[in-house]
Amino acid sequence: MLATIIVTLVVFVGFLGTVSLLYSAATDMNLSPFATLLGSFVLALIFLGIQFLISPSIVAWSTRLQYLQPGQYPWLENTVKELATRSSIAMPKLAIVPSPAPNAFVFGNSSSNMTLAVHEGLLRQLNEDEVRGVIAHELGHIRHRDSIVMTVLSAIPLLAYMIARSTMFMGTGSRDRDKSAGYLALAGVVALAVYFIAQLLVLRLSRLREHFADVYSGYLTGSPRSLESALTKIAYGLSIRPESVQGVRALYISDPALAKNEVEGILERRSEYDLDHDGVLDERELQLAMEKEARSTWTGVNEAFSTHPPTFKRILLLRQIEAEIKQGIGEEGIYKRI
Repeated sequence: MLATIIVTLVVFVGFLGTVSLLYSAATDMNLSPFATLLGSFVLALIFLGIQFLISPSIVAWSTRLQYLQPGQYPWLENTVKELATRSSIAMPKLAIVPSPAPNAFVFGNSSSNMTLAVHEGLLRQLNEDEVRGVIAHELGHIRHRDSIVMTVLSAIPLLAYMIARSTMFMGTGSRDRDKSAGYLALAGVVALAVYFIAQLLVLRLSRLREHFADVYSGYLTGSPRSLESALTKIAYGLSIRPESVQGVRALYISDPALAKNEVEGILERRSEYDLDHDGVLDERELQLAMEKEARSTWTGVNEAFSTHPPTFKRILLLRQIEAEIKQGIGEEGIYKRI
């Protein structure tokens, strides 16, 4: 994750420098390369700062969540408090989203000011052990500061896209209008290229953080199978009710659109995976199906454009973690499986 963050920031700084020089040339501004880079960097920091400050309010408003009062959901409150204490993190604020779709997410711009939101559908469709596994996963995001990192880094491709769009309509007072148009067009091409590259890097980081949170859940609860069972139910539940707020899909424990595609794909190829042709995919057949899907080139290509890893990859990892926990391997050891 650190390598992906560093590469993304390097691409971003290089992008700002290149676009600054091209804009300077297009508008005949006699500024030094350092001055143009510094000016662009300051403007980018202002943009990132605004994104960082307002994003929690946007998430809360768009998901229509309802903050809980102390004692309103005693079991949920006690479970979160217990796991947060074991994780050595501040108790997050709790909220319920009035949605039948089984899902959960955390958000916030400070480790001491986070919100854990749980959908009503999650509490209704999962048992207590499974909900506990989901809560531990979300606390893993808080422990790893994923919400803060992703909020900042996700603004980079958005900023590149905005610059690319603006160069299409930007006027210039240059004496050589053809030359200026060429510089601005080149700046737009660079911005689009950086948008694509940065978006892929941010998506990769998003998938990695889901794997780390899955592993953390298994480590914290001592029961990776609880989260494995939860992810299975969530994927199926979301395939029936794929409703989601598009802007916060990356925050969910499972992406509704991805879950729907996964379940439909399994149903379409059920006869291929049903080795004994009894009409039911037993655990061994599902294991073989997941391993085959994990080796698929097409799956790898699709995964590159997803915020979440495929559910079967998450389940396979959790099964490895369960085996290693039984062998007494500690937290640092099991993270190496990712």
